[in-house]
Amino acid sequence: MSELSTHFEFGRNWSSYAGLIDEERVAEAVRGLERLAGAGGLSGKTFLDIGCGSGLHSLAALRLGALRVLAVDLDPQSVATTRQVLGAHASENQWEVREKSVFALDANDLGHFDVVYAWGSLHHTGAMYEAWRKAAGMVAPGGMLIVALYRKTWLCPLWKIEKFFYSRAPAWVQRASRACYITTMRLAFLLIGRDFKKYRADYGRSFRGMDYDHDVHDWMGGYPYESVSPRQAEKFRAELGFLPVRSFVLNRTPVGIFGSGNDEYVWKRQNPVGMQ
Repeated sequence: MSELSTHFEFGRNWSSYAGLIDEERVAEAVRGLERLAGAGGLSGKTFLDIGCGSGLHSLAALRLGALRVLAVDLDPQSVATTRQVLGAHASENQWEVREKSVFALDANDLGHFDVVYAWGSLHHTGAMYEAWRKAAGMVAPGGMLIVALYRKTWLCPLWKIEKFFYSRAPAWVQRASRACYITTMRLAFLLIGRDFKKYRADYGRSFRGMDYDHDVHDWMGGYPYESVSPRQAEKFRAELGFLPVRSFVLNRTPVGIFGSGNDEYVWKRQNPVGMQ
């Protein structure tokens, strides 16, 4: 679970993506985070970013007024990239980046945080529920837990196999696989009358400041891989003793031909620390 060798090279992908970060993408990331945290939801708050990737959303938290940001990631390339991005765009006294697994997080060492954020990372740990519980344990009483996790689909078992082999395949096989995926999606758009070229060009302005090609690579190689249904998430929320604040979930269970989107959950901790 905490062995980097068992994981897809997320850090290399995010390092490549970081060169695309500009003010437009930062602004889109800020809008996406504010949608989850609520207007003024980060002002003066401490913020823990679990699986920080490129560091874009740690930067968004700072732009939204977070008092202090701690960004953590298992992958040293993600750590280096996040330091580079924050160093270029934010005051150094407001943030810290550490190479750390979610399973090594300890509130006795790091303290609790007003907002704990894990967007698209916990389902890549190899033990999603354990990682989810660790993230929840870092939330201060009255604080918020924000997570985004892959929706369970009919094809999740097949995607898990695909990701296992893709993440271990040579670069030329990965490139060929991505080309097949993108071509198939292009044909699907043509069949339903959607403009794929526009979708791809607008991706960074519509998807939290992300990039289509880097996201395709991330999706196809994202191993370990788990997913969760809204019903399973709700059961786990109740088990943890958190209150629902808001959620953004798919209104149907997708087949998963092109993968699974992320359902987003925002929960509030009401119980005292150590009572979950």
